Amino acid sequence: MEVNLEYIFWGVLGFMWLEFIWEGYLGRRQRKIYMSHTTVPDELKGILDDETFNKARLYALDKSFFGSVEGLFSHTLSTCMLWFSGYRIFWDMAQNTLDYLEFEGKNEILNSILFSTYLSIFSLVTGLPFSIYSTFVIEEKHGFNKQTGGFYVKDQIKKFFVSQFIQAPILAGIIKIVYWGGDHFYLYLWSFSMFMLLFLMTVYPDYIAPLFDKYTPMPEGELRTGIEQLAASVEFPLYKLYVVEGSKRSSHSNAYFYGFYKFKRIVLFDTLLELQERNKLRTEETKEQEEDQKSAKMGCNNSEILAVLGHELGHWKLNHVLKNLVIGQVQLFLMFLLFALMSKYKPLYAAFGFSDIQPVLIGLMVVLQFILAPYSSVVNFLMTMLSRKFEFQADEFAAGLGRAAPLQTALIKLNNDNLSFPIYDWLYSAWNHSHPPLLERIAALKKYQ
Repeated sequence: MEVNLEYIFWGVLGFMWLEFIWEGYLGRRQRKIYMSHTTVPDELKGILDDETFNKARLYALDKSFFGSVEGLFSHTLSTCMLWFSGYRIFWDMAQNTLDYLEFEGKNEILNSILFSTYLSIFSLVTGLPFSIYSTFVIEEKHGFNKQTGGFYVKDQIKKFFVSQFIQAPILAGIIKIVYWGGDHFYLYLWSFSMFMLLFLMTVYPDYIAPLFDKYTPMPEGELRTGIEQLAASVEFPLYKLYVVEGSKRSSHSNAYFYGFYKFKRIVLFDTLLELQERNKLRTEETKEQEEDQKSAKMGCNNSEILAVLGHELGHWKLNHVLKNLVIGQVQLFLMFLLFALMSKYKPLYAAFGFSDIQPVLIGLMVVLQFILAPYSSVVNFLMTMLSRKFEFQADEFAAGLGRAAPLQTALIKLNNDNLSFPIYDWLYSAWNHSHPPLLERIAALKKYQ
């Protein structure tokens, strides 16, 4: 029994640090690229000017060094949590709270919800200095942060309470199902997870996301007409078209679609639009806030936005979203099956400080977060490879719509607007990038012109 405990504990700890060393090695390889490429290489002439290239390089270096420090802190903290049975400490704190409130007997559901809440508070507090530094030092330094201190504080508070509100009933449902479902509870747990996923995908955009950002219907005009015509040309069932006011948070840009069946929505970040289109969404007061030249010059023209959306619609037309959903559900089923097989294995709980009890939530956390960590790393790498393949296919789809040229210029503009460094170490990129680097995508698109 003691040998099993040691194997489990040291195996989990060993892999955690092995993964950290591997990612640190990859990060070091990439930092060498940042430090050695100080001038625009020949293949990027005409794509990046010297000033933008150097800004992107310095931004990437700052993020890389910051990420290495944050990663070291995170792994040290996780080691302390394991070494000093931190999960048991938080579990006992939750039980002591229930005892203080004079709840009779042991209530695993309430204990698990309180445990999760305390753990979330702990994570929020320990992660807050890094979040603040990232937002108000690094992002501010490089011109991306648009948040005020008050906006940031309110945002963090809303995120915490919304996450707890969503998390509590899900935890209660999981624990109930495990005890009610018998030997085959994993089947019911898997069905419950699919239902919750579809439910949250349905309600999040309309009821949760607007709590954090303002969503405005795209006004009538050339761009809206173009998007509607593009959607109709590929038989995309466009239901609504929104612009999200992401510029209050950051000047980074994005676009996405969501929804089921014939109720699909397309969302554009206002930072994706050129100043003329952004101003259609603003009042006279907010127009005056566009005083910096960088913000005024950012964004894509209508033809480029349609090319970007052609790429996104390619993901839909080629069933990439559905394929990822199916793969994800298969992975989740396998994880729940393994949890079912190991849920009664006492040494698993004892290795994390639970030698006398076997709470469902603790078993689920241990299996999914720690025991399956090597498997998850391999799967994540394979999914990264698949994602890169899907990106090339979506680019090809957009090119088939006659939008290869504007998609190239859009990718270049987005790369420059977001200060993305375009040169990567091949191994670092293969492990970390779900999207192919800029030069690879441009080279592929040139074949369709």
